Parts: sequence; structure tokens; C-alpha cells
Amino acid sequence: MLPRPTPGMPAAPQGDRGFAVVDVEATGRSPWRHRVVEIAVVLLDERLRPEGEFATLLDPLGPVGPTHVHRIRQADVEGAPRFREIAPRLLELLAGRVLVGHHVSCDHAFLDREFARIGVPLPPVPLLCTMRLAREHLPQARGHGLAACVEAAGLGWYPAHTALGDARVTAELLLHCLGAPSCPPDDWAGPLREAARVPWPRLGRARSRPSGTAVPLLRRETSYGPWLPGPQAPEVVLTKAGAMSSTA
Repeated sequence: MLPRPTPGMPAAPQGDRGFAVVDVEATGRSPWRHRVVEIAVVLLDERLRPEGEFATLLDPLGPVGPTHVHRIRQADVEGAPRFREIAPRLLELLAGRVLVGHHVSCDHAFLDREFARIGVPLPPVPLLCTMRLAREHLPQARGHGLAACVEAAGLGWYPAHTALGDARVTAELLLHCLGAPSCPPDDWAGPLREAARVPWPRLGRARSRPSGTAVPLLRRETSYGPWLPGPQAPEVVLTKAGAMSSTA
């Protein structure tokens, strides 16, 4: 299990090498037609030690989509930042890192389209997919979805379909798979070297809106698990996690 992140832990500076475990919740399945409505990033260093977290709901400038799946209501995104407002911070967090996700090509596609909408081409960042890793190193899994892989790895309950909950448990799954006896030592060294060489664009940080108010971050989370299944699982709560000028 990863150590619990320290509250207020600052994110690693731009250009640090390591992993960025990403999860997005979206208003639908198509990166071309739908928008990201929640994003979370869990930062790990080269030795898979936690460095920081970033998470917020986003205003998709339209309907939030399948509330029955992601449990995000239209009222939840009122006052949330737009993607372009967090884009500078997101570029800082991803720079120099391997992008990790469960079915990472999907998360990458949504990020690529969101950046394209604001005229920023996402560079060819190396990808590492925990779904692929689970196929190789979790043969006992009943399926290859995140829930089935988490169950097979014995990682406990997590708040599924919340971006931060999925990103946290995906980071745990990455650690589990890369530590499996069937995984070659330093199997991830090549992608880390490749990620460190990728040039990343920079954008000026958006610290306030035209009204002069700070850009908010709205974060859905539970207390850090893992938790056993059952009626005692903690509820997901919506919190204000400061503003863009603060640490992640």
C-alpha cells in the first residue's frame, strides 16, 4: 500500500521525473463530443513514492452527463473551474512524467482533446496502462476492469467513478503490478527516460477570474483508504480545496 499523502503536500516541481497517475470523469464516452467534468492526478516519483495530488470538478459548459455513473450533479459543478483555467497547472504536473491510467488511452484521449480545444498540442508523452499490466501480472482477475483488478490485488474498497478515488487506487495497482515476481526489475526505466526528454509547453498560471476572484478547486473525496466493502464505507464529500494559487 502507498503511504498516505500528507495534507497540503505540494506537488513536485515542473520537470521532475516519475509517474502521473491520471483519471478523468466525462460527460460521455466520446472525447470529440463530450467534455471532462472531473480530473485527478496522483504524482509518484521514480521509485513509486507519493509526491502529491491534484483533483477538481470542472465546469463542462453544458450537461454533466451520466450522473447515475459518476454521481456528479449539475449543481456540483456550479462555480467549478473550466478546463482552460486549470490547464497551466496540469501541464506543470504532467511535465517530465510517464502518464499512467487504467485503460490509459481513454484518459489520454480526453486530455488531448481538452488541450486541443484551447490550442495547446499535447506532446507525445509515454503511456503506461495498468489494465495491460494486470493482464500480465494478475492472471487471477475475473476481468480487466478497474474494480476486478483491484479485487484480485486485494486492495479493498475504493470510491469508484470518482476521479481521485480511481486515480489513488490505480496508483496502488501500479505498485502492486510492478512489484509482482512476474514483472522484470526496472521494467519501467525506459519510459521514465523517454518522458524526461519530452519538451512540454508552458502556459501562464490563471490565478484569478476577470471578476478578480480566485479560481476555485472543487474536490470530491473520502478519507484515504483502503476500506473493506460494506455499510461502513465512508461517503464521498464535496470540498473546496483552495484556489489555483495554492499547492495541489
